[in-house]
Amino acid sequence: MYWFFVIFAFLLASIKTQKPKKYQKVSVIIPAYNEEETVAKVVGVVKKVSFVDEIIVVNDGSSDNTEAEALKAGAIVINHSVNKGKGEALNTGYREAECDIIAFIDADIYNLTSKKVEAMIMPILEGKTDITKTKFSRASGRVTELTAKPLLNFFFPEISFEQPLSGQFAARKEVLKRINFESDYGVDVGIVIDADVLGISIMEVDIGAIEHDMSPLSDLNIMANEVVRTIIGRANKYGRVTMIDDIGYYIRMSIVGLSLVILGLFTIFFVKFVPLAIGVLISLIGLIISIYYIVKVIVKSINMFRKTPRGSFVRSFIKIHFPMIISIIVLLLMISTFIGAAHFEHGVLSIEPNSRNLIIYTDDSPRDDTISVRGPYTIDTAIENESDQIRMPSDAMMTLGVKVNDTIQLDENEIYLINETRNGEPDTFRLPIEAGKLLDVQTGEVIQNSRLKDIFEGALITHSHDYNNSTVNEKYLITSRDKHAYDFEVTMDNTSIVNATGIFKKNVTYSIAAEGDYLTSFKFKDNSTKSFNYDGHKIKIAFYDTNSTSIKVFTKQNQDYFLNFNFN
Repeated sequence: MYWFFVIFAFLLASIKTQKPKKYQKVSVIIPAYNEEETVAKVVGVVKKVSFVDEIIVVNDGSSDNTEAEALKAGAIVINHSVNKGKGEALNTGYREAECDIIAFIDADIYNLTSKKVEAMIMPILEGKTDITKTKFSRASGRVTELTAKPLLNFFFPEISFEQPLSGQFAARKEVLKRINFESDYGVDVGIVIDADVLGISIMEVDIGAIEHDMSPLSDLNIMANEVVRTIIGRANKYGRVTMIDDIGYYIRMSIVGLSLVILGLFTIFFVKFVPLAIGVLISLIGLIISIYYIVKVIVKSINMFRKTPRGSFVRSFIKIHFPMIISIIVLLLMISTFIGAAHFEHGVLSIEPNSRNLIIYTDDSPRDDTISVRGPYTIDTAIENESDQIRMPSDAMMTLGVKVNDTIQLDENEIYLINETRNGEPDTFRLPIEAGKLLDVQTGEVIQNSRLKDIFEGALITHSHDYNNSTVNEKYLITSRDKHAYDFEVTMDNTSIVNATGIFKKNVTYSIAAEGDYLTSFKFKDNSTKSFNYDGHKIKIAFYDTNSTSIKVFTKQNQDYFLNFNFN
């Protein structure tokens, strides 16, 4: 009990001595050049924001009454004797500001509201980001669309803001110390690029519609030049020119080399009319080219990476290198396929690639999927105490039209139960030794999905359909070639219980059994119907010609029962 009070007292003491969360002060910097008509209104709106502690108007050499209007509205005014540019005004205000968070707002906004200002600053106060930039609910300006966005997409493709030249920013003062302020209109895009490359978190926030004076074309020309100069300067500083130019060429040549290696390997294994020596030569030339240029890419990339301190540069780096990365992945997958198909025995290395089968159904038959990729499969021996079972991959079951608990008869005496594969062996056939002999396959052999029909040709399958604790078994032989087939539906008491497809021969008699005993028979004809009664049930079998194909040849009367009903 004593220790309990000691621990409790210690916890109380720690709570009391815990430091309160530091209050974050907010400064708003308003650069102004001849904005006597709007600057006071902007200052007045900012003053209404409860958490703003300081408002500084930087009068950038105005020749009108901007200074007087700003002072009258209650702002601190810092004067430039001559017009130095927006960037210099922002830099002056930021260095004079005494608060932790600084917002930059233009002085010519007619419809500024306190909610717009709050939307700019709150994400930083809440710790969601270090910098916010705004976007407006209007189309981007001409300089943005025709100059900034194309250049950013080329040199800094990871930057995808809707309005990179928005003009309104907020940031923690400590992160602004790491950013180089341009002296002119390039300041906006410069902050965006520096923040991105340096790994400073930056968020674009929508503050709604903004109304301000449209700049004349002459001013836009000056602005575009300054934006272009800033982006190109940053691209050169951070190694993006090298990335696009030199590294771009090296990457293209690397892809050429890798493509030649892939082409050579493909001709060696899959193109018979191309001599082996040519395939090997193509691969060797491609290997030399790819190694040479990949090394140059690595060296250039390391040098370029050193120019960039850290940050989301990696996203752009990956985007530029993506084509080469994909080519390397394709080549590695191709080589791994060949290695997996390699067999070494008695001093001989044999490589025999086996591909999977792409299955595309083009008919209208109801299926869970109309496209699938199956095989190849590896033959292995049955596990202990399973000499009467064949463990079969699910893809192989679909190809043969069987399911778990069906039976397969390989000769008069050998009947096996079909079971699913074990965990971790999705493409493995496990066959009893005698079954392997009858199917003429050996342990370790890799077989394609298309070969299954040849391997199991002539096998007698008993396939079950379950219905209300009862089963309907159909029996068919597997044929190696898909042939014209018919769909049939079995209904009992007007309820459908079986829908299946298989090969029937015209004018051939087929038998039906119940509980293993002969029940009735019929001679098959196109689109015919067979009806009969059993144990108080009305059963009907209807046949339809839907131009489908199948490998299931249903057993004739002299072979076995076509259907066997088992009612519980």
